[in-house]
Amino acid sequence: MADPKDVVRSLWSAVGVRDWSAVAGLVTDECIYYDACLGPSVAAKGPAGVSARVALALGPLASYENFDGRMVAEGTTVLYQHAERWEWPSGEVMDLPFVSVHEVVGDKVSLWADYWDYATLLNSAPASWLEGLATADTSWLYDATGEI
Repeated sequence: MADPKDVVRSLWSAVGVRDWSAVAGLVTDECIYYDACLGPSVAAKGPAGVSARVALALGPLASYENFDGRMVAEGTTVLYQHAERWEWPSGEVMDLPFVSVHEVVGDKVSLWADYWDYATLLNSAPASWLEGLATADTSWLYDATGEI
């Protein structure tokens, strides 16, 4: 069994370089990803869903950087406090603090929950990016209500 913290570090390394196939390879077939501020009804499930969900937000950015913070593990649960800098092609920049909670099974993540401030994102993102979300392919949407 892999060290859960190493698995989470690998996941965030893949997110950091926006390698969506690597992200997909680091989550289980049953992995649920959701943003706590949006709730489990707009989650993603499985490698294709999780990677598509993360790519939807980060893919259009001109630049993305993850700043490491504390990582604490208890058994197979890993909490990761970090911050992300998002830069859009139109020049807007946002620093967004996160706490991410991961559950690890073997060498993959089986649950990924992100805790962040929705208002910070809405107040920072350009209208064009928000409009892109409204018209994007969301076939990956999964209602995880009652599963988390």
